[in-house]
Amino acid sequence: MDTHIKSEKHPWFLVAFTSLAVIFTALDQTVIVTVLPELMFDLELGANQLDNASWIITAYLIGYTAAIPFASRLADVFGYAIIFRLCLLIFAIGSIFVAIAPNLESIVVSRFIQAVGGGGLIPISLAIVTKHVPQHRKLLAIGIIGASAEIGLVLGPIYGGIITELLGWRWLFWLDVPQALIILFGIRYISSKRSHEAKMDYRGGFLLTGSLILLTATLSHPGLFDLSSTTPLFTGAVGFFIISVFIWNQKRVAQPLLPQILFQTIPSLASMTTKLLVGASLIIAMVTVPLMAETIYGESTLSGGLRLVRLTVAIPIGALLGGLVCQRLGTRKVIITGLAISATALFFMGQWGLLISDPQMSINLALAGFGFGLVMAPLFFIVIETCPDDYKATAASIITLSRMVGMALGLAALSAWGMEHFIQLTGHLELPLPVTGESSFDLAIRQDRYIDVLNHATLTLFQHFFRISASLALIAIIPSILITTPRITDGKILRRQN
Repeated sequence: MDTHIKSEKHPWFLVAFTSLAVIFTALDQTVIVTVLPELMFDLELGANQLDNASWIITAYLIGYTAAIPFASRLADVFGYAIIFRLCLLIFAIGSIFVAIAPNLESIVVSRFIQAVGGGGLIPISLAIVTKHVPQHRKLLAIGIIGASAEIGLVLGPIYGGIITELLGWRWLFWLDVPQALIILFGIRYISSKRSHEAKMDYRGGFLLTGSLILLTATLSHPGLFDLSSTTPLFTGAVGFFIISVFIWNQKRVAQPLLPQILFQTIPSLASMTTKLLVGASLIIAMVTVPLMAETIYGESTLSGGLRLVRLTVAIPIGALLGGLVCQRLGTRKVIITGLAISATALFFMGQWGLLISDPQMSINLALAGFGFGLVMAPLFFIVIETCPDDYKATAASIITLSRMVGMALGLAALSAWGMEHFIQLTGHLELPLPVTGESSFDLAIRQDRYIDVLNHATLTLFQHFFRISASLALIAIIPSILITTPRITDGKILRRQN
């Protein structure tokens, strides 16, 4: 497959516009987190319907996750430029559908469509810049694309808060359209030639997508944790069966969706498992912070976004430092250190009460984000080094895929368990309705007591969320212990080093 541009003298022009595409689509991963309460209010969804509303986030994560390997292979087969443009158009069309959606179901479907377009842009952007940037600058270009994804995640909460405060949440998605058009104009000179040798593993793509949908639906079912229904057991079993068939299929097709070597080495498997757990831990914290701000602390959407930024802004800082020190300290030490820092900070966040102030709040949030950032570069490095040269871009997308799977599964499990736990905490409460002969003063006292008990129950729920997030970060240390750095030549492992 040959991709070229009219002027090879300006490869950084390509880097700039592909980076913008990654930033804009990454924004939509986290932008919804801070506006979720406003969106729920607009759709007349109560707090007891958070498990349903969470599918607005989950649908995007599923579509984004499924598109990463699928679009990467499509681009290898049909050409980078045509699939890149197609992904941008799908993203813009999905954004329009979200902006005009009249109900929750329409938004969920539209978010999935939007994510299918957005998710494919990361691997294709990596492939484009790898093709055009000079050899001695390729790692820098790949790093810029990776950093762009994180910048989008960082800016998402504050961007969402500002636009929602000024224009309303629907404008977040209307603005995606001109952004997509600007990028399409910027990359108009890219052209591509289809490879007649490369083949698309459609069966593998459909198996992977199907398994993710079933497993996420399983974890989001309210009857999973109290065993009140056999439905989640059935869908979970089918999901695991399909993922097993997918792995079996990948080992037997000539040109698999994912490079086989990733499933044959302990370092790559350990890295993907660690990243999956990190994704689950991160999304739980990112959802809890703004929800806690807007409910327990009564802050605005913008204030909730600003609070979350204290966590997300530290992620790229940690990522930069992690990349700088991992050659001296070793990848495993840096990963374990980052996970330990995040787990400790999240544990202290689980101690937050009805009143929390700085500097404690900012320190906790920043350390949690910094720890998550520390593990990023070494995990990317391990997986990329595991794969041969013709799979480097795909390898980079796989570690992103692992995080997105973790985020999708973690959010689904949290919403299902969280709603069940909230019902347990508040099920004994009775609404303080007026009683015949009761004075307004006595009624006000009962109402205040009700609100106080409800706030404490909600606080307990959020504290548990943070502790679960901390526990996942600690559990991620277990597979990270198995991580070593394999040296690969022509797809063969020569030796491993710490």
